[in-house]
Amino acid sequence: MAASELYTKYARVWISDPEEVWKSAELLKDYKPGDKVLQLRLEEGKDLEYCLDPKTKELPPLRNPDILVGENDLTALSYLHEPAVLHNLKVRFIDSKLIYTYCGIVLVAINPYEQLPIYGEDIINAYSGQNMGDMDPHIFAVAEEAYKQMARDERNQSIIVSGESGAGKTVSAKYAMRYFATVSGSASEANVEEKVLASNPIMESIGNAKTTRNDNSSRFGKYIEIGFDKRYRIIGANMRTYLLEKSRVVFQAEEERNYHIFYQLCASAALPEFKTLRLGNANYFHYTKQGGSPVIDGVDDAKEMVNTRQACTLLGISDSYQMGIFRILAGILHLGNVEFGSRDSDSCTIPPKHEPLTIFCDLMGVEYEEMAHWLCHRKLATATETYIKPISKLHAINARDALAKHIYANLFNWIVDHVNKALHATVKQHSFIGVLDIYGFETFEINSFEQFCINYANEKLQQQFNMHVFKLEQEEYMKEQIPWTLIDFYDNQPCINLIEAKMGILDLLDEECKMPKGSDDTWAQKLYNTHLNKCALFEKPRLSNKAFIIKHFADKVEYQCEGFLEKNKDTVYEEQIKVLKSSKFKLLPELFQDEEKVLSPTSATSSGRVPLPRTAVKPVKARPGQASKEHKKTVGHQFRNSLHLLMETLNATTPHYVRCIKPNDFKFPFTFDEKRAVQQLRACGVLETIRISAAGFPSRWTYQEFFSRYRVLMKQRDVLSDRKQTCKNVLEKLILDKDKYQFGKTKIFFRAGQVAYLEKIRADKLRAACIRIQKTIRGWLMRKKYVRMRKAAITIQRYVRGYQARCYAKFLRRTRAAITIQKFQRMYVVRKRYLCMRAATIALQALLRGYMTRNKYQMMLREHKSIIIQKHVRGWLARVHYHRTLKAIVYLQCCYRRMMAKRELKKLKIEARSVERYKKLHIGLENKIMQLQRKIDEQNKEYKSLLEKLSNLEITYSTETEKLRSDVERLRMSEEEAKNATNHVLSLQEEIAKLRKELHQTQSEKKTIEEWADKYKHETEQLVSELKEQNTLLKTEKEELNRRIHDQAREITETMEKKLVEETKQLELDLNDERLRYQNLLNEFSRLEERYDDLKDEMNLMVNIPKPGHKRTDSTHSSNESEYTFSSEITEVEDLPVRMEQEPSEKKAPLDMSLFLKLQKRVTELEQEKQSLQDELDRKEEQALRAKAKEEERPPIRGAELEYESLKRQELESENKKLKNELNELQKALTETRSPEVTAPGAPAYRVLLDQLTSVSEELEVRKEEVLILRSQLVSQKEAIQPKNTMTDSTILLEDVQKMKDKGEIAQAYIGLKETNRLLESQLQSQKKSHENELESLRGEIQSLKEENNRQQQLLAQNLQLPPEARIEASLQHEITRLTNENLDLMEQLEKQDKTVRKLKKQLKVFAKKIGELEVGQMENISPGQIIDEPIRPVNIPRKEKDFQGMLEYKKEDEQKLVKNLILELKPRGVAVNLIPGLPAYILFMCVRHADYLNDDQKVRSLLTSTINGIKKVLKKRGDDFETVSFWLSNTCRFLHCLKQYSGEEGFMKHNTPRQNEHCLTNFDLAEYRQVLSDLAIQIYQQLVRVLENILQPMIVSGMLEHETIQGVSGVKPTGLRKRTSSIADEGTYTLDSIIRQLNSFHSVMCQHGMDPELIKQVVKQMFYIIGAVTLNNLLLRKDMCSWSKGMQIRYNVSQLEEWLRDKNLMNSGAKETLEPLIQAAQLLQVKKKTDEDAEAICSMCNALTTAQIVKVLNLYTPVNEFEERVLVSFIRTIQMRLRDRKDSPQLLMDAKHIFPVTFPFNPSSLALETIQIPASLGLGFISRV
Repeated sequence: MAASELYTKYARVWISDPEEVWKSAELLKDYKPGDKVLQLRLEEGKDLEYCLDPKTKELPPLRNPDILVGENDLTALSYLHEPAVLHNLKVRFIDSKLIYTYCGIVLVAINPYEQLPIYGEDIINAYSGQNMGDMDPHIFAVAEEAYKQMARDERNQSIIVSGESGAGKTVSAKYAMRYFATVSGSASEANVEEKVLASNPIMESIGNAKTTRNDNSSRFGKYIEIGFDKRYRIIGANMRTYLLEKSRVVFQAEEERNYHIFYQLCASAALPEFKTLRLGNANYFHYTKQGGSPVIDGVDDAKEMVNTRQACTLLGISDSYQMGIFRILAGILHLGNVEFGSRDSDSCTIPPKHEPLTIFCDLMGVEYEEMAHWLCHRKLATATETYIKPISKLHAINARDALAKHIYANLFNWIVDHVNKALHATVKQHSFIGVLDIYGFETFEINSFEQFCINYANEKLQQQFNMHVFKLEQEEYMKEQIPWTLIDFYDNQPCINLIEAKMGILDLLDEECKMPKGSDDTWAQKLYNTHLNKCALFEKPRLSNKAFIIKHFADKVEYQCEGFLEKNKDTVYEEQIKVLKSSKFKLLPELFQDEEKVLSPTSATSSGRVPLPRTAVKPVKARPGQASKEHKKTVGHQFRNSLHLLMETLNATTPHYVRCIKPNDFKFPFTFDEKRAVQQLRACGVLETIRISAAGFPSRWTYQEFFSRYRVLMKQRDVLSDRKQTCKNVLEKLILDKDKYQFGKTKIFFRAGQVAYLEKIRADKLRAACIRIQKTIRGWLMRKKYVRMRKAAITIQRYVRGYQARCYAKFLRRTRAAITIQKFQRMYVVRKRYLCMRAATIALQALLRGYMTRNKYQMMLREHKSIIIQKHVRGWLARVHYHRTLKAIVYLQCCYRRMMAKRELKKLKIEARSVERYKKLHIGLENKIMQLQRKIDEQNKEYKSLLEKLSNLEITYSTETEKLRSDVERLRMSEEEAKNATNHVLSLQEEIAKLRKELHQTQSEKKTIEEWADKYKHETEQLVSELKEQNTLLKTEKEELNRRIHDQAREITETMEKKLVEETKQLELDLNDERLRYQNLLNEFSRLEERYDDLKDEMNLMVNIPKPGHKRTDSTHSSNESEYTFSSEITEVEDLPVRMEQEPSEKKAPLDMSLFLKLQKRVTELEQEKQSLQDELDRKEEQALRAKAKEEERPPIRGAELEYESLKRQELESENKKLKNELNELQKALTETRSPEVTAPGAPAYRVLLDQLTSVSEELEVRKEEVLILRSQLVSQKEAIQPKNTMTDSTILLEDVQKMKDKGEIAQAYIGLKETNRLLESQLQSQKKSHENELESLRGEIQSLKEENNRQQQLLAQNLQLPPEARIEASLQHEITRLTNENLDLMEQLEKQDKTVRKLKKQLKVFAKKIGELEVGQMENISPGQIIDEPIRPVNIPRKEKDFQGMLEYKKEDEQKLVKNLILELKPRGVAVNLIPGLPAYILFMCVRHADYLNDDQKVRSLLTSTINGIKKVLKKRGDDFETVSFWLSNTCRFLHCLKQYSGEEGFMKHNTPRQNEHCLTNFDLAEYRQVLSDLAIQIYQQLVRVLENILQPMIVSGMLEHETIQGVSGVKPTGLRKRTSSIADEGTYTLDSIIRQLNSFHSVMCQHGMDPELIKQVVKQMFYIIGAVTLNNLLLRKDMCSWSKGMQIRYNVSQLEEWLRDKNLMNSGAKETLEPLIQAAQLLQVKKKTDEDAEAICSMCNALTTAQIVKVLNLYTPVNEFEERVLVSFIRTIQMRLRDRKDSPQLLMDAKHIFPVTFPFNPSSLALETIQIPASLGLGFISRV
């Protein structure tokens, strides 16, 4: 395939980049051969011209399709090269948060620097038993593969964990060991797996330290061999250590720490036991403060010290040894603080009584002077003499540090030895798995001897790795019969030869160490002379003469020669060691006791470790002074030997590789540094694996997978029945170069890039097909749209034209009509206007003429009236003028005459005073007298006339007088009246004046009042408005308050209901938890019991050798077991010594049994309490229902029934007591007779008594039946008596009475009738009293309600008078008071009910006790001679045939035969098919009934115990057979239900028939045995679930996930070296139909066995939970299963399971709800995952999934085709933000082993015991019916 076919436009490539290592770019145009420049566009949109290398013309590496990105196996990538590997790891690590990835046989593990929830026991269980390629990459998958290959191939295994410091090697090794410890378990009781795990904290504390790259860096290598026995259970372990970094004890770089143990000691210095160590802060000691970082964030050293001490205790290191270790470590710290003073340049001294040295000597138990001397001096030995030489200060400090390092190294070895002793296997080791946790390739700025050894070890490991990979490739090719071509791969043997061969670097180093004046410089010159320019892998730096460069497989490393010789020699002065050996401290000499032994390279195998560098001195014959000259092995030599031993071990095992990668140097979580990752990938050999794979045929497909994936590239004629030939034909057409692929036996091998090319062709084909489909569909849609639019347009035109025509016709009609209307309208208007004008004119004329006429008339009338007025006015005026003139004249005359009279008077007065006046007066008087005479005459005349007139007048006067008198009287009266009226008027006037005054006052007051009223009115109106507003506000507030109160009441009700529901749920959960704990305890107890039986059998086989004539049978064994198992039921004192004699070896059993019985008792009490509460509730409900029913039913009928039942019960009790008494008397009489002739079974007296007893009992039974029949007849006849047919009924009664021949029976019947009447009368009276009481109570309630109503009204009236605020407070206060009173009332009622319940319980106990005492007293009161005194003679009593009583009788010696035939040897299939369900249970219960009938407690106990033990034996023997377990679960439950149904307890007798109630147990209460049977049923149910799980487990993943139920929906993606199980249904693979068939089989078997429907529902629910949990767990651990198409498959499969539930009517079993997490996970795979709305929908939809599961599914979501899109990281973050407040379990996987607590609801049987027939096929002929 030419490059031009791949490097086309839009193809994506990788180009190198200095920052990101590799960058992705896209071709802008096709590449043509000969082009020197590629036109590229980077992902950020920048265009770039990429120049090709003119020499190599190498094109940039192609990028894999997006569909392959994020693969579990790097070898599945089509293009295998460095950028593809790096990008795949980055995508998995950053986007999907997946830290594990396969690379062929290697597991690449990237350190996340964060705790991940992927190492729990649920994950371990999920990976256990799975193939390595079937699950997502994980350290557990590698461990499982090693464990499986060890068991399958019988070959030892090794897991090699490598990587640089901080990459996570130690953690990976720790998790691998945890997996083995969890999966395999321990073969002994010593819990070896716990000890193996406990070794980790110890080794970490003494061998790990903080570095700049890792807070817990292992500073030594270790190889742990975990030993297994033949059953592949852990029996022990062994540890080897390599190259401890001793220099860290005395020196730490910046930001680093010494070993953890020192800081743990300093942190625990305040403990009392550490006071003697005289420790302090870590900054006080020189050896712990050099790094300047004594504290690690998030680590509590004091707490870690506690863990270390606990681990030491667990591994058997005693407290004394622990304190010894801590003394030595504290001594090392104090030794580091010893300071030296210089005397001169060649000598030094220690200050006297130097405190650090004093503490060191005290702790080590050595002499101060001696240690101080040898720290400053050394002994030199020559051929002739020995002398002591002082050393300089620098040499003394080095010697001090060397001593500290040597002590620590020996202590490290000693601890490793003790750990190995604790982990040593006590039995023979069959195989082992080794876990190698060793340093990875290291390169620093300054590299010394340690880095040299580390890189040397990595060269050896890399060589072994390359050879193994090469070997696997070769085996694969040979297996598939593909021609093997030699693949060129990097061979690092030259580098290894450079280091370890003769005259290699290590040889030259050892030789230089032997030279007296050897130095690092001379050694460097020897290296240059030997290897420079002679070995291509060895170089010399340009600017240094004290360094050299080695080209390792990973990188070039420059080593500084300084310190190589000293570190290789590891020199310690012998005199200092001798001082320590002479210590009084016992532990210290132990550390150096092996110094005198010469250890060969193979000696490490015996101790399980390679010894670290030490000053081992080889002894010479008899020269004591020659010890310092002994030649010991150098560190390099020891390391080389131990490395060779390690390689031999690894080559003898099957290796598994784990490569740990450090993603960044800053320990940031989930941060990926490309540069650092590439360096490590190159160093750890991953890229070499890729290169080896890419050099051959890296992509491998089975023929079926290839056909399924690339079927789209084939035509119909290309598809043949032979899949292999079909694939060959297609490939020959698609790929013309035959070198690009090879056909194997089962697989097709492709070279690198060919799968990508096929994927490109497939994608192009699918794209072309999509385009064609789109074209066709779009054309069809457009044509359909055009036809639809044309048809619509024609229809619209038709309707529009018709509409227009109709509109035009309508317009014409309207025009004509308008003209006509206009004509008539205009005529009407004109005529109307004319008529209107005419009428107006006439009206105007009429009005005007009338107006003119009226005006004229008015004018004439006014003129006439004015003349009249003028006439009268003028006359009035003339009269007025006349009268005024007359009045004026008269007034003037009067005035004038008065004036004249006054003048005359004045004159007369003056004249009177004078004579003249008198004279004149007399003259005038005479004249006057004459005049007077004349006048008198005239007056006389006048007098006469006047007299006449007077008489006339008198006459008239008399008449007038009379009139006047009457008038006067009348006037007088009127005057009086007037006076009165005047007085009244005066009073009235006064009153009027008063009133006026008052009126004025009133008016003024009125005005003020009106003003005040107006003001008040205004204020009132304002107030009213305000009040109205307040009223409205109050109304709204009231409504609001009412609403709130209602809402609060509703809320309170709802909350109370919710709380009640929650409490109920919580109680149910607690009960379920308690049940679950109890059932788990039962499970554990049964497991321990089985283990105990197994151990006892083994002990019997080993110890008890069978002797002739004495052999223990199974029956004896079972009886012993039964006595052990059910010791709680046997309470007799006399049985205890018997059991103690029979079971001397079972001393520990009662402890377990007591615990079991306590738990059983506790659970029983809880269940009884719950049952009592439930019974109380049911009783109250029944009382209410009974009260209603009493009103409807007729009392006599109920009374008759009660009377009949009481008569039956009394009769049965009396007969039962009589029979008991007679039987006891006969037994006592027989036992008390001392003569053997009488008591012998064959004696005639014995036979006569037995015959008499049987005949009497039979006669009593016959009489009892007759009496019962008679009484029932009488009662029924009594019920039938009515007033209207008294005579007929009486005749019938007489007839019945005449039939009775016995007078005694008639009298008894009469007495019974009287008692019936009395009973009916008492019932009527009690009912009447109850009605009256109810009436009184109702009246009282009415009265109380009235009072409450009045009180409420008063409160309402008071509230209305209050202001609004006070009113609200009062109403609230009142409401609170009311609620409080109600609560108090309810609490009082509850307390009363509780008191009543307690009182009734006490009374019940008292009655039960009294009944027991009475029965005992009756038994004791029977005299033993009553029956013996009677004459012994046979009595022939005639008896009638009786019915079968539903009991089975067997002999005591036939009990084992019964158990054997009915339980042990019974075949469930035949019983289930041919006989009634539960037949063995019915038979056993009928036997129990007979034993109860005989009152034989020993027989009952023995039968029940044998039955339970027999069931246990059957289940132990055939416990893996589903039919057997189901059969005995059904029968155990039926037996339990029978014991309940016929127990005689009222709660269980509700559904019984009268005949069934007669069959109730009478003598024994088997409640304790019911509990034991319930426990047995629980154990059988758990065993049934385990059997179900074992059968279903292999089917679930294949049927629910892998099998394509809907063919063609999901495509097969390319897979790597770790092939997964094919999703194509081959022969032997399980499908969904297999699961459904199995479910049908389970259901049919359970139904055939007659299992309770509720129990079947629980079993089905458990099955569906297992299916859902296992499927979801596998989905969460398999990236290839998380796709849209797989979601559709899962939903279809779930729908099929739901359809099965509907078919079986099991939808209400709760099974569907157990599948809800799986359904939601499938929906999550199918929904949109882009926008915030999608996130909200997902959060609301997935309520049954935890947050961890949702995020995991989204991270694992993988597109199968290019048309699907990946989930963005931002979307996953959005989901996490929305779900952060959700409180759910952090656990990722569901607990597939969880078993729901089982309950056995009471299910009474309607089958009558007397109708059961025993088939002959059961072999129970020795049983007789009773």
